[in-house]
Amino acid sequence: MSAPRTSSVSGSAAGQTSPAPKKSLGQHFLRNPEICKRIASLAELAKGDQVLEIGPGPGALTKVLEDLPHARLVLLEKDAHWAKVREEEGGPRTEVHCMDALTYPWESLEGPWKIVGNLPYNVASPLIWDIAERAVSMTKAVFMIQKEVGERLCARPGTRDYGALSVWVQAFWQAHFDFVVRPGAFLPPPKVDSAVCSFVPVAQRPDAAQARRLARVIKLCFSQRRKQLGGTLRKAGQLHLVAGLEERGIALSARAEELSVEDYLFLSTLGN
Repeated sequence: MSAPRTSSVSGSAAGQTSPAPKKSLGQHFLRNPEICKRIASLAELAKGDQVLEIGPGPGALTKVLEDLPHARLVLLEKDAHWAKVREEEGGPRTEVHCMDALTYPWESLEGPWKIVGNLPYNVASPLIWDIAERAVSMTKAVFMIQKEVGERLCARPGTRDYGALSVWVQAFWQAHFDFVVRPGAFLPPPKVDSAVCSFVPVAQRPDAAQARRLARVIKLCFSQRRKQLGGTLRKAGQLHLVAGLEERGIALSARAEELSVEDYLFLSTLGN
C-alpha cells in the first residue's frame, strides 16, 4: 500500500477570505520565499522522487516543491480549509490528504520517499518520534521545528540537550542542524526561534522488536536523568541492564546523558 487516500476534502472554498491561523493547530505559516527555497534545496529533489509534505497551509513551501523535479507530491493537511485550497491549486502530480499527520500510516509508504514540513510546535516531538521508527522507506527528511527541539534532536552525549528524543532519533537517522529561522519569517510570528534540521537513515536501523526494547530502555534511563544509572536500573529490577553497563565498561555511577546512542542500542539487545 502506498500513500492511502482519505475521505474527500471539504471546507471553505479557496476564493473565500482566508481564515486566521488557528492557535489550536499551532499554525505559524511560513511566508519567507528564501527560507522555502533553502528547505527545498536541502531535500535534494530529483526527477523520480516521491515527496510528502506535512502541514502545507497556504502553500509557500508547496509551490517551491511543485516547481522542482519530482514524480509525486503528497500533502498532509489537517485544516480542512487549507486542504481544500491545496487541492484546488495543486499541480498534476500533487495529491492532498485532509488528515492529522499523527494518524498517518507511515509504514505504508512504499519505495523511497522524502519527507518535508514546517511542523507545528505542539506535535513536532511525538510526530518525529513516530516517523523515525515507522517510515522505513524514507531516504531524507527536512523539518522546520522549534529551535529548542532541533537542538535536542541533534544533541551529542554529555550535553545539556541530550535526552531520550536525541537517542531515539539518532538510532534511526543521522541528524544535522542546518540553520536558524527567526520569528519574522512566519505569520503570525512565534515567540521563539525555529530551526531547520535534516535527517538521513543510518546504515543499520533497529528492527521492530529491538525498537520496542530501545524505547523502554531510554525512557527508563532518562526518567531520572540526574540519578546514577546503576541505582535507577536496580530499583526498576533491570539487573540484566546493570550487567550490560558493566560489560560495556560504563560506571554504574554514570548518568543517562553520558551514554552514547551505541550504548543504548547495545542495552536494547539484552533481555526480552
